[in-house]
Amino acid sequence: MFLIQAHKDLGQLNALVEQLRDDDFRVYVNLDRKCALDPAGVHPFARQVSNRIDVHWGTFSQVQAVLHSLEQIVAEVPVFDKVVFLSAQDFPLLSNARLKDALAQHAGHELLDTVAIGTDPGQWAADYRYRYFHRGDDTPLARLACRVANRVLRVTGAARRLPGGMRPYGGSSWWALSQACVQDILARVARDPGLVRFFRNCACPDEMFFQTLVMNSPFARRVLGQNFRYVQWPEQGARNPKILDEGDFERIAASRAHFCRKIDSQASAALMARLRALRAA
Repeated sequence: MFLIQAHKDLGQLNALVEQLRDDDFRVYVNLDRKCALDPAGVHPFARQVSNRIDVHWGTFSQVQAVLHSLEQIVAEVPVFDKVVFLSAQDFPLLSNARLKDALAQHAGHELLDTVAIGTDPGQWAADYRYRYFHRGDDTPLARLACRVANRVLRVTGAARRLPGGMRPYGGSSWWALSQACVQDILARVARDPGLVRFFRNCACPDEMFFQTLVMNSPFARRVLGQNFRYVQWPEQGARNPKILDEGDFERIAASRAHFCRKIDSQASAALMARLRALRAA
């Protein structure tokens, strides 16, 4: 089962769906509601998520779009092994046959890149993302209220804490989670609306929400700590990963990754041709 989040470039999206077209695979596509992509032009092999929303970077809308997608998948597909969450700027590195084998080898694992958030050695110093209020996609009045509340927190030395005494975890937004794990996440969200209220006020919650819920659940022991994605970050540091090109091919081919990202249909055209040949080899 594949879930693709798409914001732009219908041709690239459809090329990814075509690579994954297989009798044993199902592909769901969630189109950002504010994007210019025409739903009628989406590859016919893909099933589209019906409950679309406007997705804005760094806000809970990224998480909400995924939750809507997972709700539809669980309602429509009685049995599946995993949901592999992809961006339309990902590209598979294994043939479909080899991808099936690779996923089967990890049938008992949750493929989730994760690290504890905190200030101790080896932890990710990103606690500011949840200790204070963030509302980037709301009204000016709501953003003003956040600033006032944060000023009060800093003056008093207080901070927001995760509900239920959960420990915070973070990591990559892209993962592969089992049916049981997905169902557990959806059940907890339905059972405890406070989870959504809390993470709605976090910065970049898509890099915290699923890690925190999974690592504070019985599924934590199944987490492999690896999502099998090849990503290259600029050496000088940047908000976004490098757009991969043909010069990255050897490193990508030598990796143990199942997918690479970010791919651009123009800048990565020569690379994609070589990756298609790699999949066919």
